[in-house]
Amino acid sequence: MNWRNFLLVTVFGLSSLSFAQSNLLNAKTPAEIGKKTEAEKNADNDKPLPYGYIGDRDVFMGKTVWELIDVDQRVNYPMYYPVDDSKDLGSERKPLFEVLMKGINDGKITEVYDSGYFTVKKTFDDIQKARVFIDTSDAGIEQLAAGDPISEEFITKQTIDAFHVKGYKIKGFWYFDKRQGELKYRLQGICPLVPDVYTMNKEENKNDAPIELFWIYFPASRDVLHGAKAFNEKNSAMPFTFDHLLNARRFNAVIYLEENVYGDREIKEYMKENAQMQLLESERVKEKIRNFELDMWNY
Repeated sequence: MNWRNFLLVTVFGLSSLSFAQSNLLNAKTPAEIGKKTEAEKNADNDKPLPYGYIGDRDVFMGKTVWELIDVDQRVNYPMYYPVDDSKDLGSERKPLFEVLMKGINDGKITEVYDSGYFTVKKTFDDIQKARVFIDTSDAGIEQLAAGDPISEEFITKQTIDAFHVKGYKIKGFWYFDKRQGELKYRLQGICPLVPDVYTMNKEENKNDAPIELFWIYFPASRDVLHGAKAFNEKNSAMPFTFDHLLNARRFNAVIYLEENVYGDREIKEYMKENAQMQLLESERVKEKIRNFELDMWNY
C-alpha cells in the first residue's frame, strides 16, 4: 500500500468513527472540530425548507394514512440511537425521543396532543404523569403511617427514557398535485410508542402492546427538528437533520390504518389474528395510492 492510499484509508476511517465532523480537516485543536467556519455559516440556511402552498383545488386525490415505524429495523436506527448516556458522543448526537422531549420542555414545541386527530392538547405535566412513576414499598407505607419520613430506599422511581421507545407512529397525507402532475406526501404528525410506565416491570404485562405517549403536529416542530442532527452512516461529515430524515422518508414504515368510512378502523380490526394478511393488506393500500399516479398517465 503506497502512502497516498494509506492517507485516504486513514481519513475515511476517522470520518466513519466520528459524528458531525464539519471542519474536521481544517481544525487546529479538537475544540474546533464540529464548528462551522464563517464561510459555512454565511452560506448555510438554518431554516427548514418551507412547504409550498397547495390550494384545495390543486388536490385531485388525497388520502390520509397512519404508519408504524419499528426502531428495531436497521434503516430506522438513526431515530433510536444513541441511548447509552455513559458515552460522551457530543451534545449534537441525540435520539429523536430526546430531541422531542427537550423541545417540549423548552417550550419550543407547543402543538402536542393526545391523539393523531389533534383535538385535545397535552401539557408537559400531562406527559410527565404518563412518563414518570414513583412508587412506595410496604415498608415505606408503614413508616408514613407511623408519622416518620419515608426513607429513600423504600421509594422507587421509574422513568420512560429513549431506550424504552419501541417505535413511532406517523400520520401523513398522500395527494396528487394536478398542477405539477405528481404524487406527493406531507407528514402531519408523529408519536413515540413506549411501554406503560405503571405496568412495564410486571411479569404479566411484559408482552403488552406499547402505548402512545403523545402526538406532535409535525409542521409546528420543524424548526426544532431541523436543528437536531441524525447520524449519516455514509458520510459523518454531512449529517442530515431529523426534519430532512422524516420529510424525505428515510425510514421504513408499515401502514396500519387508512381513513375509511368505517370510523377509521385499523387493518388489524378486519384482518384479525393473521399477521401475514395484515402486511399484505398494508401493501395493498400502499400500491393503491401509488397506482393512482400511474393510472393518470395511462391513455
